[in-house]
Amino acid sequence: MIKTKETQSVSVDLTGPEGNAFVLIGYARRWSKQLGLNPDEIEKEMMSGDYENLVSVLEKHFGSVVTFYR
Repeated sequence: MIKTKETQSVSVDLTGPEGNAFVLIGYARRWSKQLGLNPDEIEKEMMSGDYENLVSVLEKHFGSVVTFYR
């Protein structure tokens, strides 16, 4: 018998406190480090526009592992 590690699903509700831009930037820094990405480049890209840009950058980089709810 082979045991497999269960995949934990990550979701973020953008309409609640987790949707705050500063919280999202913190999440992006943590996730990028965990995934071996450059957190400084991602943060710079997130901060180069408005809130919608920030969310689209999150979805671009982390949409395959995180579900964002509006």
